[in-house]
Amino acid sequence: MKLRSILKAWVPMEAAWLLMAVEGPFIAAVIARLAEPKLNLAAFGVAFPFAMLFEAPIILIMSASTALVRDGDSLSKLRRFTWALNGGITLGMLLFVLPPVFRLVMVGMDLPMEIWKLIHGACILFLPWPAAIGYRRFHQGILIRHGLTRRVAYGTTLRLVSMGGTALLGALFLPWPGVWIGALAMSTGVTFEAIASGLWARSSMVRLKATPHEGAGLTYGAITRFYAPLATTAILAFGVNPLVSFFLGHSSRPLESLAVMPVVNAFLFIFNTAGFTFQEVAIPFMDQGREARKALGRVAGYLALGASGLLMLVAFTPLSRLWFQGVAGLTPALAAFAVLPLALLTLQPALTVLLSFQRAYLVVKRITRPITWATALEVGGITVVLFVLTRLFHLDGAPAAAAALVLGRTASGAYLLPKTRDLFRRA
Repeated sequence: MKLRSILKAWVPMEAAWLLMAVEGPFIAAVIARLAEPKLNLAAFGVAFPFAMLFEAPIILIMSASTALVRDGDSLSKLRRFTWALNGGITLGMLLFVLPPVFRLVMVGMDLPMEIWKLIHGACILFLPWPAAIGYRRFHQGILIRHGLTRRVAYGTTLRLVSMGGTALLGALFLPWPGVWIGALAMSTGVTFEAIASGLWARSSMVRLKATPHEGAGLTYGAITRFYAPLATTAILAFGVNPLVSFFLGHSSRPLESLAVMPVVNAFLFIFNTAGFTFQEVAIPFMDQGREARKALGRVAGYLALGASGLLMLVAFTPLSRLWFQGVAGLTPALAAFAVLPLALLTLQPALTVLLSFQRAYLVVKRITRPITWATALEVGGITVVLFVLTRLFHLDGAPAAAAALVLGRTASGAYLLPKTRDLFRRA
């Protein structure tokens, strides 16, 4: 029965994430079919990681909302906390796009001057992105807590439709570079989804406001102690994207690597969604006893085998070239260059499921600090491996980045194993 309940909650969430996973390949395909595709894809490969870095402090507010919001008092306090955090990250991104600050960052990345303007314009168009993500995920956490995961899927459908419409209209009528059209489309889509999520969560929030809190209630100090390690974890995890871009820009074949990695990562994201959704779905079930944890363990195993197995089916067959060239729109040379990085990343979906299982357990136990240390180990491992492979062995940037990402995630999961041993004994 628990297995069926978990799958019933997971399927709409997975559908939502799969729809969301379409946006990366779709935007990359649009950019690849417009003028100067290599340059614009490379610019997108730098601008989008920066948008994700500013999104990072708020991205795990869904986990906090799912785990902490249980009555009117906790709803009110976590909502204020979310608004304050949203304001801070938006201000930070505004400072980043100021020309003097932006130039300083670009000089440090040692990128060609011709790509600077493209990246800067895209980052400006990504300004609504972080706050919209925070608003959306706060309300989605409430929806998940109340079993309304279908509404999350509806919101993602709206996001995809509005993003796709904006991208197609922009490509037809705006005399803009492809990366700017892509950034505008993604910001538009996530803004529409955020508005819809807020509207659909209203009925649940009304019930929460009428629920009296027990005991002393949730304090801002408790929220900060719970969420600070999660925010640090996300900052470290998302910070690895600009870090990887930095190493790609200094590697062998830098433009080719910067051009193909967004396409590879967008395709990989489709298979990683199984793990991402599992963490959010597992949190409400994790504290429901031994049988629930056993069922969660079985689901985790199925997801890990299925996601990595399907990716291997593509990566090690001609289907990979068919995807990169026929669907993503890469040139034959870039499509061939993308095949090896994808093959190296085939274990990543299974590792993502493992980490999500471990993190859900620790979040429910409110032991969030080890998650931060595990992520720090992952980022540190990626940095060391990238440095060794690109600087000492002079490997091409894209396959070096793929190898580093897998080894870093493996180290993170291995670090958490002793701290979640009880979970695996019960599961």
